[in-house]
Amino acid sequence: MRQNKFSSLDSKLYNESTTLFSVFKEHFGVSINLARIRMISFLISSLCKVKTVNYERLAIAFDTKSDKDSSLRRIQRFFAHYVLDFDLISKLIFKLIPKDERVGLCLDRTNWKFGQTNINILALGVVYQGISFPLLFKMLPKQGNSNTKERINLMNKYDKLFGFETVDFLVADREFIGSEWLDYLTLNKVTYHIRIRDNFNVILAKNGTKVSYLALQQP
Repeated sequence: MRQNKFSSLDSKLYNESTTLFSVFKEHFGVSINLARIRMISFLISSLCKVKTVNYERLAIAFDTKSDKDSSLRRIQRFFAHYVLDFDLISKLIFKLIPKDERVGLCLDRTNWKFGQTNINILALGVVYQGISFPLLFKMLPKQGNSNTKERINLMNKYDKLFGFETVDFLVADREFIGSEWLDYLTLNKVTYHIRIRDNFNVILAKNGTKVSYLALQQP
């Protein structure tokens, strides 16, 4: 039996893949075969231990009796040939997040460069205890802000999977503005809280008066 350098870890953490396997089997059992469910469990457990996506280090931390080289080949084959169904992952996250009847959503975007490649992600997360857990995302083939169509497509996907009746509110930053976008949220009865720039004017719902955002901040 090989010696795993993580064998001294707390047994609860070391055997975490077994617990994960039980949860994933219940959720994915019909859609993903058991070998792949077990592989996903090993990967997540290893990620928690080594805190890196380096394949060789993940292989060392696998909770199996196989040697490192064998585990490494399994990881390489998995990522080379298997395509995860992200809708299933989204449904699992939504199921596992403790919640009441409705949830808070957070829409955000992150953009950086890897070499000459732009990585621009539009993400919709579910809010729990002040943290947003990514639920759905779209890779944008460009730099800069998302457009209304891209945001609506992401929200429509949420509606298809979970229904807008599950939404308590949506929060978003200052880039997520525009009359067509806000009309879409209003039409679908999605309550929203969106930051606005300090040079914006707003129309007061009570009387239709247009005032500057800065005027609203005056005591």
